[in-house]
Amino acid sequence: MKPTGGRLVLNHSTHIPGLIARLERLVKVPGIATVTPGALSRARGHAPHLKLRISVPIVGGYKLIARQGKTVQEVFVVTSLAATELARVIATL
Repeated sequence: MKPTGGRLVLNHSTHIPGLIARLERLVKVPGIATVTPGALSRARGHAPHLKLRISVPIVGGYKLIARQGKTVQEVFVVTSLAATELARVIATL
């Protein structure tokens, strides 16, 4: 494992504006192995500012939900951090 942190997988051409900058800071946190943005979708509600929250546990990490405006994007994080530690890291982004 690299001492500088994990890696950011850029496999989509479309992302929520400002999301990649936050994810680049997230991969520098010790304990984060891989961050992969996923599918985009539409939501009924409106979130005026970019928000990240933990959704569900996955094998080896957690699925996050990124919301801004009416756009929602899944983000998969492979990490050794506990949910409470990851939530604290996300809050500081």
